Amino acid sequence: MQTPLCMQTSRALLANPHYETYVHPTGRAHVWVADARVSGCLPTFLLYLMDRVRELASKKAAVIFTKSSCCMCYSIKTLFYELGASPAIHELDQDPYGRDMERALRALGCDPSVPAVFIGGRFVGSSKDVISLHVDGSLKQMLKDAKAIWF
Repeated sequence: MQTPLCMQTSRALLANPHYETYVHPTGRAHVWVADARVSGCLPTFLLYLMDRVRELASKKAAVIFTKSSCCMCYSIKTLFYELGASPAIHELDQDPYGRDMERALRALGCDPSVPAVFIGGRFVGSSKDVISLHVDGSLKQMLKDAKAIWF
């Protein structure tokens, strides 16, 4: 059920000619909102992207959302490879919906938005969280428990 504030926001968005529409997988047209924090109401497209992030994060034992130009992203990917993991890598700067996916990651609690690391479908954190887990020895065990590594 939408609140009056959400309904008012929706009307304002639909009346604004500067917003584009997109077709949701259900076939219904929705408004593509440039800023996710519109009057406290999460737009449908952002909710769809949050679901998409969760879906991608659960498809493999280890998943990292990154940008190809991010040095910390590179460091985290290298760490995972050195530990023997083969994570699914989603380069947001190579994805046509990358900026919107970043907003969805932030809405899910990933701040900064990249690198965003998921192990066993659960959000682990960004680079500082992953490095802390590695230093205290628990990252390798998390990867073993999720069956991302075998040894």
